[in-house]
Amino acid sequence: MLERFSNTAAEAWARAQDAAARVLTPSVRLGVTGLSRSGKTVFITSLVHNLLAGNTLPFFEPLARGRIVRVYLEPQPDDAVPRFDYESNLAKLTAGEPHWPESTRQIGELRLTIEYEPAAPVWRALGSGTMHLDIVDYPGEWLLDLPLLDLSYEDWSRQAIALARETARASAARDWLAFLATADARRPQDEHTAQKGAGLFTQYLRKCREEALSLSSLPPGRFLMPGDLAGSPAFTFFPLETPGCTPAPAESLWAMMARRYGSYKTHVVQPFFRDHFARLDRQIVLADVLTAINAGPDAVADLERALTDILRCFRQGQNGWLSLIGGRRIDRIVFAATKADHLHQANHDRLEAILRLIAAKSIERASFVGAEVRAFALASVRATREAQARQGGETLPCIVGTPLSGERLAGRTFGGTEELAIFPGDLPENPELAVSPAWLASGQAPAHFVRFRPPRQPAPEFGRGAVLPHIRLDRALNFLIGDKLA
Repeated sequence: MLERFSNTAAEAWARAQDAAARVLTPSVRLGVTGLSRSGKTVFITSLVHNLLAGNTLPFFEPLARGRIVRVYLEPQPDDAVPRFDYESNLAKLTAGEPHWPESTRQIGELRLTIEYEPAAPVWRALGSGTMHLDIVDYPGEWLLDLPLLDLSYEDWSRQAIALARETARASAARDWLAFLATADARRPQDEHTAQKGAGLFTQYLRKCREEALSLSSLPPGRFLMPGDLAGSPAFTFFPLETPGCTPAPAESLWAMMARRYGSYKTHVVQPFFRDHFARLDRQIVLADVLTAINAGPDAVADLERALTDILRCFRQGQNGWLSLIGGRRIDRIVFAATKADHLHQANHDRLEAILRLIAAKSIERASFVGAEVRAFALASVRATREAQARQGGETLPCIVGTPLSGERLAGRTFGGTEELAIFPGDLPENPELAVSPAWLASGQAPAHFVRFRPPRQPAPEFGRGAVLPHIRLDRALNFLIGDKLA
């Protein structure tokens, strides 16, 4: 299991450094990740801005009760990790012509320091408290790579090929599967074959991620965002059918692919687990449930598989004094269905119930080992407002916003400048119906959810800065860190 990697000298040293720092000032390392198009960058930017600005967060208890004294940014503690570009992302969201910031492509970090008054009178008499909130941002695709640490090349090949042959993926995988049929694992190793196979396999993964399919379980995740390692041998491998002879010849294509798969785990996956993932205290996983529902039953089933795989990677459980020696555990986890503002508020609880059902296996497992898990439907930045419209004598609950340029609905393509009232449809009251393949394939599922531009900022008022409206961001924040500010 993944636990074996926590015994390395490098991680032991990292734990010792963390423990020493926590003695001086308590800190919480919050991991923020999400699957494709889930809005990680927007979530962090909104969370940080609302805390820094002291905006109204009625369900974030420490702020609502006036116990937050001051919140400010400080230099992050990890010199080797890029800083999350909060200022640039906020500028894009609050510009005269606001637009969404780019998606997360690499790991990033930001440190907020929160000064607060303790809730208990006896502690409050001793003075204010201070806590560092270290926000660690990383692509969800990286998280999906962690299960590879427990899979041999043969096991991974078998799983990857079986997935590619599933009905939902067959069209996206057609070119790669045709190539695979000609790739003899026993043939001599060859760089041209390795590059062609890896390229076709990566194309297949990219097609699966496109909105028409909206599939989520796509390891190796770094193939979709290789960065500086693009083209390196550690990224130039692909699954193969098991060769007839065992073991395969030392200079065979199979041996070459197995060696590079091992290098990928050693040089890419293990360092991420050791240096970042194993040090987290709290975690939020963002998921675009609405897009999966729009894409159909295969996308919903694949999202459930991805969330289950993600939770299996977490070092979950309660923390105590022994955690300073054996390593921290993630003791609170939030699953969040984003883009709740694409629905009328009457459907927010239904969206939340659907997410809980999709993540049920993960939540049950986390609860069994002592971790607390919650599911929320939220919008990190609310891009719509609610209204009512009358049609044919019927009153319809609508959302009002400016659809992004190129968005389509009922045969109409939007130009990105006109504000419209749209009836998005309703999710079913029974969450089991919402994830039922028969219902999703029947045409009764909600219409395509239109994506909207960020809201324009109101005219500035004296002494008031930008405002990023949200839905349930404060509830998620209170569960994640509220107890640490008691």
